[in-house]
Amino acid sequence: MNPPLDNILEVDRLITSFETDRGMLRAVDQVSFNVPRGKTVGIVGESGCGKSVTAMSIVRLLPQPAGRILGGQIRFNGKDLIRASDAEMQAIRGGDIGVIFQEPMTALNPVHRVGRQVAEVFRIHQRMSKMDAWDAATEMLQRVRIPAPGQRMMDYPHHLSGGMRQRIVIALALACKPSLVIADEPTTALDVTVQAQILDLMKRLQDEIGMSIILITHDLGVIAETCDEVVVMYAGRVVERASATALFEHPLHAYTRGLLQSIPTLETPSKSVLKTIPGMVASLADHVHGCRFCQRLDRRAGVTSERPKFAEVAPGHWVETCPQCMGNVEP
Repeated sequence: MNPPLDNILEVDRLITSFETDRGMLRAVDQVSFNVPRGKTVGIVGESGCGKSVTAMSIVRLLPQPAGRILGGQIRFNGKDLIRASDAEMQAIRGGDIGVIFQEPMTALNPVHRVGRQVAEVFRIHQRMSKMDAWDAATEMLQRVRIPAPGQRMMDYPHHLSGGMRQRIVIALALACKPSLVIADEPTTALDVTVQAQILDLMKRLQDEIGMSIILITHDLGVIAETCDEVVVMYAGRVVERASATALFEHPLHAYTRGLLQSIPTLETPSKSVLKTIPGMVASLADHVHGCRFCQRLDRRAGVTSERPKFAEVAPGHWVETCPQCMGNVEP
């Protein structure tokens, strides 16, 4: 795969495994995608499909000592992050790459005031004095639209609502104006009104800073509203990758079609039963080498023994070309 030079991030055949009692198990199995400069790339899939592990592999925040990157390349601005030193990665995380974690209550230190936590980013990455860092942190809270930011700087995380804590986490991620932000399900625990506010905030800050975003979610509505390109993951693999327009208008893989069909629309009859995808994602220890979606649907006619080719079937539209999943058979 030869990505164009205007990509800020290039993930090529990434393999991430975890050491368990049953041996090394692959959670991410040769995943490849690119993130263009200034664009938003969505990674979508059910829980357990490898989305968050892929994100944590990029910034090398895998659980230790179990998590390991066993192969592939992660090039950020041309630099291979897998081979970067720990000191280099510490400078990149929070500086050039910001991370918005899934659960703000666990991302924030409960025993420190939020002002100290935001100011610490400026002190570490921009070598500011305590006073200058405090002023910069207060300004950052104002930019993420937290009312009375001077007062909120003195609060502890448990004093704030879920939406306010998520804004603090966004402030932490964007403090040093990173060129790439990884947002791991940033709106999952929020109600729809606050969710819309957070998404609007991220879009506004993206326009101001010119950053790229990797948005990890299981909500296809959020993907349709915010993303330029979409990566669909299933069981540790990318099964489809395309522009958001192409994916929603012409989904090719059976798993993608199943996800889209499970979304209620304005035409859905009241109180009707929504369509679901049969079965469940197999555990890491039970993954087959071949088509894993066929494994879920119990299709055993040879398709679960040989891995389908991942090919470009239309300009910019890539799909795992399993003959069963590419056919007209619905999941």
